[in-house]
Amino acid sequence: MKNLKNRISSILEKFKTSDYGFMIVVPMIIGLLGGLGAALLRFLIHFFQQILWGNDHYMGKWWLTILIPAVGAFIVGMIIYFFSKEAKGHGVPEVMEAISLKNGVIRPRVVLSKVIASALTIASGGSVGREGPIIQIGSAIGSTLGQVFKLSKRRMRTLVGCGAAAGIAAAFNTPIAGAMFSVEIILGDFAISQFSPIVISSVTATVVSRIFYGNYPAFEVPLYALRHPLELLPYALLGLIAGFVGILFIKVLYFLEDKFDSVKIPDYYKTAFGGILLGIIGLKFPEVFGVGYDALHQALLGKMSIMFLFALIFLKILASSITLGSGSSGGIFAPSLFIGAMTGGFFGNIVHKLFPAVTAGPGAYALVAMSAVVAATTHAPITAILIIFEMTNDYKIILPLMIATIISLTTTRFLKGSIYTLKLLKKGINIHQGRELNILKAMTVKDVMRPSIEIIPPDTSMRKLVEKFIKSDHSFFYIPDEKGNISERISQQELSSAAPDFENLKDFVVAQDIATPNQLLVNENDHLDYIMKEFAKENIDEIPVVSECDPTKILGTIWRIDVISAYNKEILKRDLAGEVSHLMSTSLNKQKVEIIEGLFLLEIEVPNKFIGKTIKELNLRQKYGVDIILIKKAGDKEEKLLKKVPGGDYEFQAEDHLLILGEKKCVERLSNL
Repeated sequence: MKNLKNRISSILEKFKTSDYGFMIVVPMIIGLLGGLGAALLRFLIHFFQQILWGNDHYMGKWWLTILIPAVGAFIVGMIIYFFSKEAKGHGVPEVMEAISLKNGVIRPRVVLSKVIASALTIASGGSVGREGPIIQIGSAIGSTLGQVFKLSKRRMRTLVGCGAAAGIAAAFNTPIAGAMFSVEIILGDFAISQFSPIVISSVTATVVSRIFYGNYPAFEVPLYALRHPLELLPYALLGLIAGFVGILFIKVLYFLEDKFDSVKIPDYYKTAFGGILLGIIGLKFPEVFGVGYDALHQALLGKMSIMFLFALIFLKILASSITLGSGSSGGIFAPSLFIGAMTGGFFGNIVHKLFPAVTAGPGAYALVAMSAVVAATTHAPITAILIIFEMTNDYKIILPLMIATIISLTTTRFLKGSIYTLKLLKKGINIHQGRELNILKAMTVKDVMRPSIEIIPPDTSMRKLVEKFIKSDHSFFYIPDEKGNISERISQQELSSAAPDFENLKDFVVAQDIATPNQLLVNENDHLDYIMKEFAKENIDEIPVVSECDPTKILGTIWRIDVISAYNKEILKRDLAGEVSHLMSTSLNKQKVEIIEGLFLLEIEVPNKFIGKTIKELNLRQKYGVDIILIKKAGDKEEKLLKKVPGGDYEFQAEDHLLILGEKKCVERLSNL
């Protein structure tokens, strides 16, 4: 039995370390489970609706129209309060937070709680969408599988992204838009190594969805035709209007959320009160209940009056903001589509009445505005365009879609974030910083500077200057003033301009005659992101480095090529940290592994002379030419990974083992200390 268990463990370990096999099979499993999760959510919504409303959804006695949303919201509040707080709200920010700050770890219980809470919210009339919950469910499935296999951070992120893609794809029958949503919003990374498994998961979820519901678009869309090139002008204006509508939705949502949060009572009372307010709105306008697809269909087909369309824009914003602001569970994607359809339908009615010969019907404008409002709220224009494009399968709509969507997005640029990231910013979480550390800000000039510099006296003859340039690797020579400050410089360009008269000038012209003022100096502690901006601004390849304390003390030069090389090396180092952590648990056994040509990985025990000193203090990159990728500490029973990418303040201890990266001679030198 023990041998069988070991054999299975060995097979699973080999499978896990296989990029091709593992990252094809597991995303397919996530897509399958994500598609089934989406089907389960839709089934539960219908099941709870039958229990709460019967066959005539949202059409009961007036007191039931208020009571049912309140009771449903109260139960949802109890589930969130006592079982899983992650089920609160629209779900996507929680997924983004898990990827950015928790290495993609999402508690498995989120799947169950989110399914039940969201199904109850929507079934009882909550003015939210099912897409957000499906995204969170799929992401939780991906995270759970990643935790089972004990994957690296990068792979965990990818599997969570696979789950999110599966959710959108299954919800709208749009596999391309599902994949783009994941990389554009959830991961913010279009790397091919992540995109491929995400596409696999998205396609699989779409297949599952089509098995249950057929190969039909999520909405019945009108036939579209661009009547006249001038029609692009009203579409551009529609994009501007949609942008402001999206801003209004975001502002109202977070205003009401803040108001509900400021009330110091248990959350389930807040959700119940929100349900009562929603029920009051629904007495006269039941179209705002639930996902609202029936009303959305009517708007797309041009079957609503202009004033009713106008009213539903603001009523849906209010209803969705109350539902989510009070703490219930559901998504904002469907409300954004609904609000966009009403906005476009209203605008399209006006434009078509004014210019019937050169404009399409209101339904076409409703369709385009759906994309525009989604882009305004989510800041995901590619996803917004693709989701409408996939639903129409008509390339003729692409020009109005692109114009309206991009103008709408541009309108919202003054906001600090999207409807997703603003929720995280309120909690003090900057998702962009957490998602991708700015490599250049983490390094300083002294990490990559060269100690050499070409300093010449101002009276150096042109003949000697040319001789020095021929022998030197530097592209600039520098001239100091009386105080020792670098005041002027000479480049090959200045020498080239004097080349035609070299024979006549070589003994008469001196360095100061052809030098240009040097205004650019950097100090040893400047960050490399600033340095790269200076390189670009001046269009030069090297800059003098001086001491921060004494500007007359010249330390050397920093070269553009060295900064780029250091950046690429750091990127490789951070990628390796996520990929080779499993090597640290099995040990490299003193074997050098060539990662790319000329760069080797090697695991070593910490040298005795390093113990008690910090990485910053030892300055390993400059003194030994190596980088530390990972550090682990040997315990009594097993080796425990301490830091994937150790910081400069880490102090070495006697039990440490180091995974170092560098050229062959450098790693060998350090291993022999």
